[in-house]
Amino acid sequence: MFGSTADGEVTWARRLLHLVDHTMLVLMDRGFDGGEFLREVAATKAHFLVRLTSVRRPPVIGRLADGSVLSVIGGVKVRIIDAAVTVTCHDGTRYGGTYRLATTLLDHRAYPAQALIALYHERWEHEVAYLALRHTLLNGRVLRSGDPAGLEQEMRALPALYQALRIAITDAVATVPGTDPDRASYHIAVETAQDTVTQARNVITGTADLAGSIGRAVLANLHPPRRPRVCARRVKSPLSRWNKHPAGKPRTCQKITSITTAIHAGPPAATRRQRCVTTACGP
Repeated sequence: MFGSTADGEVTWARRLLHLVDHTMLVLMDRGFDGGEFLREVAATKAHFLVRLTSVRRPPVIGRLADGSVLSVIGGVKVRIIDAAVTVTCHDGTRYGGTYRLATTLLDHRAYPAQALIALYHERWEHEVAYLALRHTLLNGRVLRSGDPAGLEQEMRALPALYQALRIAITDAVATVPGTDPDRASYHIAVETAQDTVTQARNVITGTADLAGSIGRAVLANLHPPRRPRVCARRVKSPLSRWNKHPAGKPRTCQKITSITTAIHAGPPAATRRQRCVTTACGP
């Protein structure tokens, strides 16, 4: 969050690795698939699921029954899933793309390729965090502080508050097994927290239940299940390189009627010599 813009995303990501541990699965976009960086992530004992850039051609050292293959990147043994995803909309429009994912979850029976592809899509949920910070918590306002120290304090406080509210939400949802966390309303959580603070209600004098006031309000106002739909991408800046409409994607919001995923078999497995060169094994 703080520092020179001359540093790239991977540089900043490295500064977060001390927070990663064996209980986590790290989802990463293209650009984070460098061998050295993946080796550093693996050293934390966490698993990862990363999208590979189109120019990367890792060797195939084994083939699995589900169509995924085994390979090595940066000295880390990975499983590569090559898939084509096709979305069909209510108006008949069809579009899609190809994905190549690499993961340290090597067991294709315990971690099916289809499930990992669906999980990778959840990476976009981080955009919801930006929306909550900018529009729900700040309500569109700019930061109020007029000096660098105050700005840094404000910028650190906002993510801390966001995380505290998300923990309250997830703890509450966990009390009702089978409830999708996506149905929880962050706006309701914020309003309840504001009322609790301004009215000095529910001062805890003993052991509190897991849900709490915020959680109970969230559970009482759950959203209906999410509707599968696609919306046209909108970029405010006309000069942005992202201001391009994806080929084939509808230009209006459409209900999604089906999503199909086809796993593609990788190229032939590497020879023993190729495997030895990659893994630096002996003769």
